[in-house]
Parts: sequence; C-alpha cells; structure tokens
Amino acid sequence: MSRPPGRKQDSQKISRELFVLTYGALVAQLCKDYEKDEDVNTCLDRMGYAIGIRLIDDFLARSSVKRCRSYSETADMIAQVAFKMYLGVTPSVSCSSAAGNEFSLILDKNPLVDFVEELPAERASLCYCNLLCGVIRGALEMVHLAAEVTFLQDRLKGDAVTEIGITFLRKAEDRKHRRNK
Repeated sequence: MSRPPGRKQDSQKISRELFVLTYGALVAQLCKDYEKDEDVNTCLDRMGYAIGIRLIDDFLARSSVKRCRSYSETADMIAQVAFKMYLGVTPSVSCSSAAGNEFSLILDKNPLVDFVEELPAERASLCYCNLLCGVIRGALEMVHLAAEVTFLQDRLKGDAVTEIGITFLRKAEDRKHRRNK
C-alpha cells in the first residue's frame, strides 16, 4: 500500500510546528524561573550547546557532506544544509571581515518565532532564539572549530532581519600549521 503524496511534508511541518510551540513554552518557563534576561540567555545558550554537540553526529550521518576546506565553506554548509535540514529555511551568508573568519547568517524568516508577535517591554534584553547560537557553537566545537556565535540583529527587537554572527577564533593558517606537525 502506498502513502498519499505530500504525507512526508505534512509530518515535517507538524514536527516543526510542534518544536516551535514547545520551544516557546520552554522560553516562557525559563522567563518564570529566572528574573534576569541574561540568565535566560545563558541557559538557552548552554542548552543549545548541549544539543549541538549531539546533533553534529546526526547531521554528518544524514547529510553525507564532505570536509570543509575553509571557513567560508563551513558557513555555507551551516546555512545551505544544516538550517535547511533542521529548520526548513536557508539563510544567506555574508563574510564580514577581511581575514575571512567572520560571517553572518541572515534569516529573512526565523521559524522559531512563528508564533511570537513581540517581546514584552520588561524582557527587552532577552535573546529569544539564543538556543541557535549554542547549537552552532556546540556543533562547530565537535568538528574542532572554536567559534563565537551571537545574535547581531533580531526581528523580535524591531530589526529588519534576524542575523547570527559567527566568528571563527583561529585563523585558517593556524589549523593547517597544526595539522602538518
């Protein structure tokens, strides 16, 4: 017996919506548990980091991607494969440094905020999607790429787009030099 066409897409959409709703409930609970936005942001980053260090195995197994040779290839892989695979969106990538170690992932649509209209005034410094920064940082660390990942712009705070900044902490030459030893 065959499945009706479109069934897989429907279940993926339901799974994504369930995740987004569950994530919203998680953030709401953390806001009740912690008075300071900085504490909520830290908790979301730690949770994301723990997810990222485990998610990289699934990503590598399911995507069958090859080893990235540069930071720009890595940033493109995160945007074009990982975000598409797990969130169903493809952010654009821009390099923001002459050294080639700083990139921005620009999301025109952030699925984690589908059911959020705006942040309450008393939560102005809350970084609602900080989990994503932790996930990216954790996954990169597991493939031996130390990075700093932060939100640069956020639609929930009135910006035109959502922008995640990734700064790789070692220069590409350092990685090559270490590998040759």
